[in-house]
Amino acid sequence: MSELSPRVSDADRDRAVHALRGHLVEGRLTLVEFTERVDLALRAGTAADLAQSTDSLPDVGIPGARRRASWITAGLFSHIVRRGRLRLPRRTFVVSAFSDVDLDLRSAEITSGRTSIISFVLFGNVDVYVPEGVAVDVSGFNVFGHRREWGRDAVRPDAPVFRVRAFGMFATVDVWRVPRDVTGGYREVIAAVRAEQPELQG
Repeated sequence: MSELSPRVSDADRDRAVHALRGHLVEGRLTLVEFTERVDLALRAGTAADLAQSTDSLPDVGIPGARRRASWITAGLFSHIVRRGRLRLPRRTFVVSAFSDVDLDLRSAEITSGRTSIISFVLFGNVDVYVPEGVAVDVSGFNVFGHRREWGRDAVRPDAPVFRVRAFGMFATVDVWRVPRDVTGGYREVIAAVRAEQPELQG
């Protein structure tokens, strides 16, 4: 008879999540990978299950090559799409004048547990996409426009935090918290997230 894997405690799960957060900040995990592994850790019943959440990750920090940080995204009379494995510093800026900007952070790397996205929008639209499981704090000041949040916010106190500061005139800034099972283009993503919050339509 094979030896059974020992059961794990809440403290064991919390330590695994804390380690995953460190790997996220070190750039070994994207935001989507982080949320997927955290889900595995929180559902783990045995040590073997818990080990799957940190599979292929080192036990200690190992410095390596880093991508150049993405400090600013700017558009003038254009449509800008930023996505992929962007590396975000503690603060990044979005400047949009008569432009539409899609800032997709689902596969981004971050350098801090708290990241600020500061946007200045004039006669334009900015859509920010993050995976569910990441906390988002949205604030700012708009004149003749909208600033809206969609989807479910993170409830764990140790979740990474994005602070979205939106300042605009005749501007719309939307933050989309995208479930992991939602795929497709931005139109499909927006429709799926909107469908979960019909009370925010309009």
